[in-house]
Amino acid sequence: MIQYKEHEGVGVMQIDRPEALNALSREIVDEMDALLDKLAESKTLRVLIVGGTEHFAAGADIKGMVDCDPQGARAFGFSPTYNKLAALAVPTIAAMGGYALGGGLELALCCDLRIATDSAKLGLPETNLGIMPGAGGNVRLPRLVGEAKALELILFGKQIGAQEALDMGLVNTVVPQAELMETAMKWAEKLAKRAPVALRTAKRTVKKALSCPTAEEGIDFETEEWCGLFTTADQKEGMRAFIEKRKPAFTGK
Repeated sequence: MIQYKEHEGVGVMQIDRPEALNALSREIVDEMDALLDKLAESKTLRVLIVGGTEHFAAGADIKGMVDCDPQGARAFGFSPTYNKLAALAVPTIAAMGGYALGGGLELALCCDLRIATDSAKLGLPETNLGIMPGAGGNVRLPRLVGEAKALELILFGKQIGAQEALDMGLVNTVVPQAELMETAMKWAEKLAKRAPVALRTAKRTVKKALSCPTAEEGIDFETEEWCGLFTTADQKEGMRAFIEKRKPAFTGK
């Protein structure tokens, strides 16, 4: 099942299926999908943390897929829900402990920032099952770590530790297990205090620029978005607070 709580603009969405190492069933993903629809319309959410109660997520539930035909596989697939997470306007943080494999790692790849514990195991083992990643792994991983490293992980279906993941740029930082949620909360609380419109605009601009055919086109988009921020109350407040040497009080307007 999916657990969700929110406090002062920071939401925490956790998978809670410890008996299956938080493997992702169709039912869990349906719960996640409904929650993400609500979060997309939220007026209070400023940052979302995605995690698991012990393990992040040990892949998809293989028992639910073994007898699928192509039509059944399409119905089982997680991409529509994962795309909703990737499209959230607010910053998102994956807090990855234990196993983050297959569909679990693909879930983390939908987030903007990734924190892993020093004992975490990450990988896309699908080729060992006669399939390949099917929830964005073939697309999002190469954009993050480059084609060669992505193909190494995907084709060999290998698991890697947190330090190797850090070295290749798959995660942002590595922390002890006991500090995982504390670190994620610290990051989220810092982000929640920053100008919400600026954060949403920066996230949108980075993602748009990655899809632009040329750097110049991306910079043109950036310029328009940057100029647009000068219509916001947060821009006036942020700059006036800087001049007046005080902390800004952003309202998200």
